[in-house]
Amino acid sequence: PARYFDTKTTEPISFFLSGLEELLAWQPNSNDEFNVSAVPLAKRQPPLHSRRPRTLVCHDMRGGYLEDRFIQGSATRNPYVFYHWRYIDIFVYFSHHTVTIPPVVWTNAAHRNGVPVLGTFITEWTDGEKLCESFLAGGEEACGAVAEQLARIAQHYRFDGWLVNIENTLSAAAVGNLPLFLRHLTAQVHSAVPGGLVIWYDSVLRDGTLKWQNELNDENRIFFDACDGLFTNYNWKEEQLDRTQQLAGPRQNDVYVGVDVFARGDVIGGGFDTDKSLRLIRQYGLSAAIFAPGWVYEHLGKENFLQNENRFWGSLSEYLPTHSICTLPLTTSFSLGMGTSTFLDGKDEESGPWYDLSAQDIQPLYPELQGRLSTSCCLQDAWCGGSSLQLQGTIPPGEERVAVRLFSLQMPAPPKLFLTLLYKLEGPQPDDLTVALEVTTWDSGICLEGNPTSLPEPNGRYHPRFLPAPPPGLAKLLAACHRGSHGWTSRCYELELQDCSLRDLSVIVSRQQPSLEETSFSCLLGEVRVLDTASVAASPVQVHNVMASQLWWQ
Repeated sequence: PARYFDTKTTEPISFFLSGLEELLAWQPNSNDEFNVSAVPLAKRQPPLHSRRPRTLVCHDMRGGYLEDRFIQGSATRNPYVFYHWRYIDIFVYFSHHTVTIPPVVWTNAAHRNGVPVLGTFITEWTDGEKLCESFLAGGEEACGAVAEQLARIAQHYRFDGWLVNIENTLSAAAVGNLPLFLRHLTAQVHSAVPGGLVIWYDSVLRDGTLKWQNELNDENRIFFDACDGLFTNYNWKEEQLDRTQQLAGPRQNDVYVGVDVFARGDVIGGGFDTDKSLRLIRQYGLSAAIFAPGWVYEHLGKENFLQNENRFWGSLSEYLPTHSICTLPLTTSFSLGMGTSTFLDGKDEESGPWYDLSAQDIQPLYPELQGRLSTSCCLQDAWCGGSSLQLQGTIPPGEERVAVRLFSLQMPAPPKLFLTLLYKLEGPQPDDLTVALEVTTWDSGICLEGNPTSLPEPNGRYHPRFLPAPPPGLAKLLAACHRGSHGWTSRCYELELQDCSLRDLSVIVSRQQPSLEETSFSCLLGEVRVLDTASVAASPVQVHNVMASQLWWQ
């Protein structure tokens, strides 16, 4: 069927639903198993519902369902990717189709990085009026049927809820039932999807008029009260943020103030001035909804996209609270889910562009220090996948080392940690530098390294012991320790900690000899792994009854 498979290539594709009939007729179908997300939502700290301002990203690009619709990837050159997951809380996939089911590749990438994904339910223009009339004015039963279908769709495809966007006027009967519909949808989504969300877009008012308010007020509050949050329109002024904060009260984090990166209309900020809008929004303790950050790709062009993307998100990082990893194992090759080649064990196995967000790895923080340090993605060389993480910077005169924080962590340390690192030093004198991992722990009087006789370090920094060879039980899995090749260096470490809580994982670049001059460095990271030794030593779960279907040999 053309909905599920591309007519030119027969490859499985992601799809949307048009109109009420298609929505109400939707049933799970054996053809759409490709569209079910295979990656559960990873836990992270702090969790979504904690009391701090959040950041929602609403992805709207040229109508949606572009190359990202190919579930098994495509040979796309210079595709759009998003990878600053550590800095955001919610990802919305937006298009103008009635029911936008997020392409599964986005759900997989977001979930792997701990970010929930929402689809969009939108009605607009005169067709939208008719559609709303037919289910909202139709009473409780019709409202219930639509709410139930939307919740079933999110549950079946394993994404996390809906942005609801009614952009047309409503009759008195229809708008009278709208809060009921939103309450019903929110309750259904909460029960069908753990951690599910329903967010309302600031559009129609309680009397059915279509009039964007750019704030939370008495005209739209009834809809905010019926669901998990409000996404405001973009043309707000500071006094509206003030009124919104006061009216929202304890729910101020549930108001996502809209920021259009394309800066259409009378807006504050946009483009590389988006930080101006965020600064104001955060002054009032409100959440932010960054709309169409694909501006970087669409407006500035594909060629220097990765460089511009890091510049854009780097300019906002001061206003984006980050998230910590709270479960082990942590393992990543930093792949973006795209590349100009495919690498395996440091070797370029296959040249040619590829794009598959399902293959995107857990993404790190991307720290920037003006003139001192930059973190970027390198497509020219990688250990595994399509890219490595490039660290470039200088060690200042008189200092011995630079620490680059890759991940913040928040979890109790297991008694024994096993860490592996693969790196490649570039530049004129790589032998003058050493690269190592460092784990920091939260300050506590009881946290000890190794045997209980050692004293806690004052600032809780631990340099894991370098292991020439892994312990016998792990040798098979961690043949890693001797696997540097194609110019990559491999390191394994073991760390014993007692009563400690993990805080950060950093890479330390140090010089062998102290110097009064600055030393510049360029280092590629190919892979980092942090494993709980006990769980690695346990034997893997046996897999039974593997089935293969829908094979087409070429």
